[in-house]
Amino acid sequence: MMTRLSSFAPGVHAVVIGASGGIGAALADALEGDPQVARVTRLSRVTGLDLADPASITAAAAGLAEPPHLVLVATGLLHDPGFTPPIAPERDLRQLSAAAFARNFAINATGPALVAQAFLPLFPPHTRTVFAALSARVGSIADNRLGGWHAYRASKAALNQILRTIAIETARKNPHATILGLHPGTVDTGLSKPFQRNVKTLFTPDLAAGRLLAVIDAATPAQSGLLLDWAGAVIPG
Repeated sequence: MMTRLSSFAPGVHAVVIGASGGIGAALADALEGDPQVARVTRLSRVTGLDLADPASITAAAAGLAEPPHLVLVATGLLHDPGFTPPIAPERDLRQLSAAAFARNFAINATGPALVAQAFLPLFPPHTRTVFAALSARVGSIADNRLGGWHAYRASKAALNQILRTIAIETARKNPHATILGLHPGTVDTGLSKPFQRNVKTLFTPDLAAGRLLAVIDAATPAQSGLLLDWAGAVIPG
């Protein structure tokens, strides 16, 4: 079987956070079938890691069996009808909610930042390592032509800035590490389900996972801090 991670040394330990979700599960499955990968650690709320609970993130990092070489944050919040008040992408300023903004930022921005804080120091030095988090094209300020989706856009824009800032610091401490934001396209998962009507290209989770791993494999430390789409193209900030 051909590896998707030829740029890594053999024996990769991959950690997938959000492994119970559509893309996260597909990424974990693909990695488990990769001959270059020795171990896949699946983390999610099912295993006790809650992005809104800093202590659970710290505990998950401390509980790893061995240092990771690849950490993927495959989480995201766009809508939550069970939240109080229900969270949905806003189409008008009158729909803005402080609670929705706080929840979007907690899951889409602050949570991944705390994951980086806990997991990046575990990367072994002097070898290729990657930390990547799922972001979104709609988080690009330069690419915003439609408006709306205020809380989601803002939280993903914050994530992109966080990853860029982490990349600058990491380059000084561990020049072999690469930090990436990844836009998977629109994938047929629960996150996108209510918003698929006008989507021209809808990817399966397995297809999205394969393309994202190819982007990760091709990325270099010189690209650290960038937001890349599923084809490896740079999305402006």
